[in-house]
Amino acid sequence: MQESYLQELFAERIGGRNYGKDTAVYKFEKIRRARDAAVAARPDLALIDMGVGEPDGMAYPGVVNALSEQAAMPENRGYSDNGLPEFKEAVAQYMARVYGVDLDPASEITHAVGAKNALAFLPTCFINPGDAVITTAPGYPVLGTHCRWYGGDVYTLPLLEENAYLPDLSSLTDEQLAKAKILLFNYPNNPTGAVATPEFFEEVVAFAKQHKLLVVQDAAYAALVFEGQPLSFLSIPGAKEVGVEIHSMSKAFNMTGWRLAWICGNELAVRAFADTKDNFDSGQFKAIQMASTYALQHPEITEEIADKYNRRLAMLADALSTMGFEAKKPAASFFLYVRAPRGVVGGQRFDTGEDFSQFLIREKLICAVPWDDAGAYIRFSVTFQAASLEEEKDIVREIGARLSDVPFEF
Repeated sequence: MQESYLQELFAERIGGRNYGKDTAVYKFEKIRRARDAAVAARPDLALIDMGVGEPDGMAYPGVVNALSEQAAMPENRGYSDNGLPEFKEAVAQYMARVYGVDLDPASEITHAVGAKNALAFLPTCFINPGDAVITTAPGYPVLGTHCRWYGGDVYTLPLLEENAYLPDLSSLTDEQLAKAKILLFNYPNNPTGAVATPEFFEEVVAFAKQHKLLVVQDAAYAALVFEGQPLSFLSIPGAKEVGVEIHSMSKAFNMTGWRLAWICGNELAVRAFADTKDNFDSGQFKAIQMASTYALQHPEITEEIADKYNRRLAMLADALSTMGFEAKKPAASFFLYVRAPRGVVGGQRFDTGEDFSQFLIREKLICAVPWDDAGAYIRFSVTFQAASLEEEKDIVREIGARLSDVPFEF
């Protein structure tokens, strides 16, 4: 087929004239292909899907009922632009109740159509060609991707087990810090499940002030903690002077597809985000925001969800530990992050987490996500479909049964 002149029009940020010609297959596509092939080859064996990083449950009935009621109200049919005052007020009350953080709903909070959008829009506000952002590896790549699209660089800090999966800020060079504008964190962390400490966040505040950085804390999993109170970066003295925090309705309230988040903290940064957002979208459906105000008034929903993940993670960690994995239940999130085996005794070698992931899918119909950014690891998500405690136990027992006959080498 003759090549269209449109091939010459694509922006360099997405590949330019070579857009669509790249034959590389990315890891999530590899997982999908391997999963589909394994299911077709073994129709007698049910797939255990622990690769999906989203809640397995529905939004709670009270939230769904609120959405239904609000969707029927004619005053909710129009654009919401930068968010309803009612939603911002609910956020402010929630942040005070759950995290002990005081925020001005009018000037220090604005909504986003999902946390992903918030991370994508922020580089628009701050990054010029030649600037840089600092992120972690492993980490969620969206903010870094958009930084590169604006001509910036991305510096990564490895998250290592020996440092409790907290980054070593002192490893950054003077040259990197001279170019950097944004310091991005995500705690509780995806994929490690690690939590930050107040002492670490205090270090971050001082570091940001010293090097004139905007701190962006992606707090999508912040409320899904299993011990003690959830921790907000903004609860640290001086944090609002240097940063913002992004929260999501998705993980904490089983509202992934509803696409609602908020950014809060530094007034000037929040205003810049809102001005930028005005040029990307016209706000989330008002009925969703109003239903979310109901959810935010009921943080016990999140506590119940967290109890479920805590239970499942404990069971899975115990099952994997009996087979030689160094599996430790994390303090938060719904992810179990474990080092991949070196291989099977007398058989296949696993040089990477991806090698092990493909083995699990192909041989055992167990789907998990590889992470090779800071060593050969694999991430299990305990968001598998199970309607009761007995079903949860059955799934974990089945995982043990499928893996128990493999002599893994660690």
